[in-house]
Amino acid sequence: MQLYNSLTRKKEQFTPLNEGVVNMYVCGITAYDYCHIGHARSALVFDVMVRYMQSKGLDVNFIRNFTDVDDKIINRANKENRDWREVANTYIDAFHEDMDRLGVLRATTEPRATNYIQEMQDLCSHLIAEDKAYATPCGDVYFRVRAYPPYGKLSGRTLDELQAGARVAPGEEKQDPLDFALWKSAKPGEPFWESPWGKGRPGWHIECSAMNSPFLPLDIHGGGLDLIFPHHENEIAQSEAATGKELAKFWVHNGFVQVDSEKMSKSLGNFKTIRDILQSYLPETLRFFLLSKHYRSPIDFTGDSMIEAEKAQKRVYEAMLDAAKAAERSSWKKTALPAALVEEFDSLAHSFDAAMDDDFNSASAIGHIFALVRLINRLLEDKGTRAAEQTRDLLARFSTLMAQWSAVLGVFGQDPATFLETLRAQQAQRIGLDTDKVASLMQARLDARKAKDFALSDALRDELASMGVAIRDTPEGTVWDIA
Repeated sequence: MQLYNSLTRKKEQFTPLNEGVVNMYVCGITAYDYCHIGHARSALVFDVMVRYMQSKGLDVNFIRNFTDVDDKIINRANKENRDWREVANTYIDAFHEDMDRLGVLRATTEPRATNYIQEMQDLCSHLIAEDKAYATPCGDVYFRVRAYPPYGKLSGRTLDELQAGARVAPGEEKQDPLDFALWKSAKPGEPFWESPWGKGRPGWHIECSAMNSPFLPLDIHGGGLDLIFPHHENEIAQSEAATGKELAKFWVHNGFVQVDSEKMSKSLGNFKTIRDILQSYLPETLRFFLLSKHYRSPIDFTGDSMIEAEKAQKRVYEAMLDAAKAAERSSWKKTALPAALVEEFDSLAHSFDAAMDDDFNSASAIGHIFALVRLINRLLEDKGTRAAEQTRDLLARFSTLMAQWSAVLGVFGQDPATFLETLRAQQAQRIGLDTDKVASLMQARLDARKAKDFALSDALRDELASMGVAIRDTPEGTVWDIA
């Protein structure tokens, strides 16, 4: 298994530090608002990594934290005249609701920052004793960046570059503009904890170092690309300065999500929460869309891209439904399939794992699924192959493979007929389609066909088409879909 390491900027062979066990820590949310599509992508990326490693027999200890005290949480609490703990709990619960809808597995452990206050203070005290941090007269504690010579190794930034843009804000008592806060003295009205330096609360970076310390050494530390600097850079510095050991063997970061080719921002009016999106699209469609690009690549969320994702899902589920129906055939011919066709199936059957072993390339893995679907459709459309015994065997293998792959990706795991019906209902709702009227027109068309009034039948088909409805006459009856 090859995994891209942000620290070395290259793919490397992934082997757990302890045989058979993977310790993976991923930075979670700051609980002050509903999760947006960027949170969804990060959660799904690491969810698939966990699922795939588990499918390979690895025992994954997955740790995802919550920041439950922070300036943003405090500001929201003050604005809404609520207790800061209530705000944090509200949005942690909302996170779980959103992720459950997206099929994201719960982490093995979900530590909260406020449960690790003593560990944070102990870490600060240790760094101060080692002269790698210092307390100021006002009760702040800062990390000495220059006391950790490798600083910048993750982001690739040099101290000279950082020095050029560094500033000391009014009221700060930093000894060096590069230094960053480990502990903050509490302002009036803010939550605080007693400490050796007075009443205060933790800085953001120290939280993760305290929360992941029980699980060291980490095989993988992950998060969004935006966390490389300063958060992960600072986390490395304070943890490794304190322990003298490497914090994580691999650093893994997922790419950004844009909306309509622009950076997502509330000021631009393109801020998309998961809840906003799931009013118009199925959770599995959003999951499929976000996994359709390699996790390190940027991805652009648009209405058109989601509609294309729906069409792609529909093709796979229709093939699964057709394959299941074909497998129910009672008689099979003993004719053999062309060897090249069977070899093509075998190759595709192994291609999924090859793609996932190559830096968890879900986009390539999904591409192989579609190649297999096209092969299955060829088998079922060709009169010479659809009734062959070997086709029955391949259909059974196809069903087994789809079950295995859906367990890894979290898509294509529903009953095909149920999914297709749910998708159609979702699409109809999104475009404001009157489904009762559709049913009435279809019945009228059926009556016209029985009466051999083909002119009326054609006119009703055209009326349905003008509503965005495509109909198809099959041996099982007439079915309709969104055009």
